[in-house]
Amino acid sequence: MSNAVDLNWSGTYRYHADVVHRPTSLAELRQLVTTRDRLRAVGTRHSFNDIGDSAELVCVADLPGAPELDTARGRVRVPAGVRYGDLAVFLERHGWALGNLASLPHISVAGSVATATHGSGNANRSLASAVTAMRLVTSGGDDVLIDDADELAGTVVHLGGLGVVTEVELAVEPTYRVRQDVYLDLTWEALLGDVDSVLGAGYSVSVMTDFTGPAVQSVWVKSRLEPGTDATMPTELFGARAATVPLHPTRGNDPVHCTPQLGLPGPWCDRLPHFLLAFTPSSGAEIQSEYLFDRAHAAQVIAALRGLGDRIAATVKSAEIRSVAAEELWLSPAYGRDSAAVHFTWWPASAAVDALVSDIEAALAEFDVRPHWAKVFGPRRPWAELYPRLPDFAALVRTYDGRGAFRNAFLDRVLADPI
Repeated sequence: MSNAVDLNWSGTYRYHADVVHRPTSLAELRQLVTTRDRLRAVGTRHSFNDIGDSAELVCVADLPGAPELDTARGRVRVPAGVRYGDLAVFLERHGWALGNLASLPHISVAGSVATATHGSGNANRSLASAVTAMRLVTSGGDDVLIDDADELAGTVVHLGGLGVVTEVELAVEPTYRVRQDVYLDLTWEALLGDVDSVLGAGYSVSVMTDFTGPAVQSVWVKSRLEPGTDATMPTELFGARAATVPLHPTRGNDPVHCTPQLGLPGPWCDRLPHFLLAFTPSSGAEIQSEYLFDRAHAAQVIAALRGLGDRIAATVKSAEIRSVAAEELWLSPAYGRDSAAVHFTWWPASAAVDALVSDIEAALAEFDVRPHWAKVFGPRRPWAELYPRLPDFAALVRTYDGRGAFRNAFLDRVLADPI
């Protein structure tokens, strides 16, 4: 079965593919994969560049299967097309949880881990780090299970280049509660004086700003609660005052779509994301960029962005500073270093965004920033310098995709250095 596909999630990237295939069985998927010259898997299409584009696309959302919980091992196996929000509801219903979530619960598991999508927290790694096994169909039609830790390090963040993922197994833990508090008007002096402490003020922390003015807009602190406690938070944090009404991460927007705040304890799945699964958090029409860098350089990076503050403020809907713990996944932007990240949600003005992204990358060049794979960034990166295991990943691509069926323009650019 085939249908036309045109735009990404936000309506700002137009795919070149004429069709998206929706197989309803593994046999149908294997037949499809082995007979197409160029094919890429597509999920919730929450990407802003050509990483998921090809002559034809395949969506695995209609493959049979449902989450299967293994409580003895602390694992859950899920179909690749499952959204994190739906998985979270299933886990919470059974008394289990994931260690972290991204700000949007609407994104698919397979697509998120393939690009090392992340939440926040000084001790929290990307969502991909929770993967303990993965099943995929290669371009030769083989149904491959990968469950060796060393092999997973090279294959989990795969940029769609190894095959079509059909199942993912994730580590889970007993459910827990979280409270969310928002603080207003943190001064730049307080932030730049100790970025690591600000980002470590809770289990997951996000700093919202447009890089202008005397203070950041808000600091979102998500605190993990010990069983039987509700904990307390101060009315001031690093000089910032606690909000007394619910807020939206983007100034001026209605917080009705946001997860509960004001310190009200609740399940992890209803606090770690910024937005509720039941609502569409935006009307689309946006472009996103994100850069990760060594957390030790966070104050310098933020100061450099302040130098572009007026231009950023004129082009951005919201910007968010987060943190990600170091991990050993070869193509994770947090590979080998505790990282901070700056995420931009831009107005849909492509020419202005492209020009500003170019200037941001020039201003941050000395800090070896690694862009989020699925967002907008400049056309040329020293990939082999930023990712020391890239030659090894190129070898995996040749092994898993001998026909080159999953190669596309995006992957060709990334692999140009080591091949």
